[in-house]
Amino acid sequence: MPARSQSVSQRLTAPRSTESAKKAGRTPSKASKASKPAKAPQKALTKAPTKTAKAVAKATKAVKAATKAVKAVAKKVAKAAPRKKAVALRSYDAASVKAVAKANEKWAQDDLAAVTQKMPLRRKSFVTDSGIPIPDVVTLAERRTESPDSIGLPGQFPFTRGPQPTMYRGRLWTMRQFAGFGTPEDTNKRFKYLISHGMTGLSTAFDMPALMGYDCDHSMSRGEVGKEGVSVSSLRDFEVLFDGIQLDKVTTSMTINASAIVALCMYIAVGEKQGVPMAKLAGTIQNDMLKEYIAQKEWIVGPRPAVRIVTDMIEFCTKHMPKWYPVSVSGYHIREAGATAVQELAFTLADGIGYVEECVKRGLSVDEVAPQLSFFWDVHNDFFEEVAKFRAARRIWAHTMRDRFGAKNPRSMQLKTHAQTAGVSLTAQQPYNNVVRTALQAFAAVLGGTQSLHTNSLDETYALPTEESVTIALRTQQLIAHESGADRVVDPLAGSYFVEYLTDEMEKRALEYIRRIDEMGGIIRAVEEQYPQKEIGESAYRFQREVEQGDRLIVGVNAFKSEGATPIELLHIDEKVQEAQIARLQQVKSERDQVAVDAALAKVEAATRGTDNLMPPVLEAVKAYATLGEVSDVFRKVWGAYREGGAF
Repeated sequence: MPARSQSVSQRLTAPRSTESAKKAGRTPSKASKASKPAKAPQKALTKAPTKTAKAVAKATKAVKAATKAVKAVAKKVAKAAPRKKAVALRSYDAASVKAVAKANEKWAQDDLAAVTQKMPLRRKSFVTDSGIPIPDVVTLAERRTESPDSIGLPGQFPFTRGPQPTMYRGRLWTMRQFAGFGTPEDTNKRFKYLISHGMTGLSTAFDMPALMGYDCDHSMSRGEVGKEGVSVSSLRDFEVLFDGIQLDKVTTSMTINASAIVALCMYIAVGEKQGVPMAKLAGTIQNDMLKEYIAQKEWIVGPRPAVRIVTDMIEFCTKHMPKWYPVSVSGYHIREAGATAVQELAFTLADGIGYVEECVKRGLSVDEVAPQLSFFWDVHNDFFEEVAKFRAARRIWAHTMRDRFGAKNPRSMQLKTHAQTAGVSLTAQQPYNNVVRTALQAFAAVLGGTQSLHTNSLDETYALPTEESVTIALRTQQLIAHESGADRVVDPLAGSYFVEYLTDEMEKRALEYIRRIDEMGGIIRAVEEQYPQKEIGESAYRFQREVEQGDRLIVGVNAFKSEGATPIELLHIDEKVQEAQIARLQQVKSERDQVAVDAALAKVEAATRGTDNLMPPVLEAVKAYATLGEVSDVFRKVWGAYREGGAF
């Protein structure tokens, strides 16, 4: 009996042992094969193994099915690996988020409810100036989907924390102060005054006739010559404007758009007269025509020919002026027209995308074009929203250039930024409050990571700034740079739950605007249909209604008013400026070679009617002392003067 029992036991267990050995990667040894018992002769025992064999077969089949199922699951897990990886890269682990969320809920039910029951909140809800909801508190529970990759490190994609690894620890931002009024002699003196007081870059404003493509002696220029910027009509004016200023030693920003091609060619010609080749000229010309149709309304011809001129300038600069930014895509004027921060962000980036698209159509690569585009932002009063705007702008641009246009060069993905404090926020009432507003806005720009900054002067609601007020504005930047400590750390607000929340929200809302513009066929088509204009108009209306109803308080205007006005010194532009400028223009025309001028303008017209790049013929024309108005008249002749219809 014991012997039989042993025999049966071996027969029952042997197949399992063999199967186990196979699964473990082993085969049964010769000893185990040799010890396999012979079949038992008893009838009762021969039936038992048959039943057992069936059970074993059934078990084996089940094991195989289970193995197949495991492999199928493993395959699904492998496919889902990227999702698993993304989860692993989240900033906060699930347990921490859950614990904080639970604590938040308890805090809201207990502490917050108890306090607000005794003392209600000042408002039913809190939002940013762009209408982004602000929660009662922002914690890591609201950051549960945050990935370290979306924030990154300074100088690394997606450049949320800044385009350079060192930022201001390596080099401070360029400090610019707007200069441009009266005659070129007047502005030249202001340039030299500001340079002597520590300004590190020139910033040139032009008068309305120059911006609209008219010479100082045109009937449309009457009463406007030199009033809101410097008057320029010919190369002679540019020669005086930059007299004694070596152009290879400074960077120059020029705020001009419709006639920007003429201004840039005049600047190149002045450099050549100084012995400075165009390849060594460094600076920026605004030249953002799409923004003009959206907001500022200073143009010569319609949107499509205007963008053609801009594209010619970009193409020329990519080949001949590596240190020059041929476009400063300008959200500033979009914001000044009444846009919210989100709209400014969206429409400005859409403009930049539009210019890249036009250049790519022409055959240029994104890596040729994008590194030479810069951006110009307004900095308004909502401090944290403005900081978030800079960070979101860099992230959107980086992803757009890489993912949409296939950029390979990191410089193509780096959004370079100039900023200016909000002119529209300055008030004529209690003008010294403007010093405080400007300081807060400038600090937001610095914490947002700007590369260049202009600070407005306290008296700019009345007139162009005096030397005293412009010095205070410059000192504001210098105080921030050298006394605030902001220069010692890169992106100091990174990781702030609130700032990162706002950065994400602004990015999300801006991308939604950009998506709508893409669906319309791009920014040029959207401008022609006046989509951005209508959106801005509605925002401006809402803002003004809030001010008039007292829902939005502006110190000194509808709150905390003062009796009587505080007198301040103003800069007055003498009417003799126009007389002096007309006299100079007449002298230029009497001394120039008119045959050479006519021939050069004919070449400009031929290029305008054809497809040749306009920069070379315009450069030849200004060197012959053809005037800004004469070149602009060629554009009007070929393409027609533009008139915009109303948008409601």
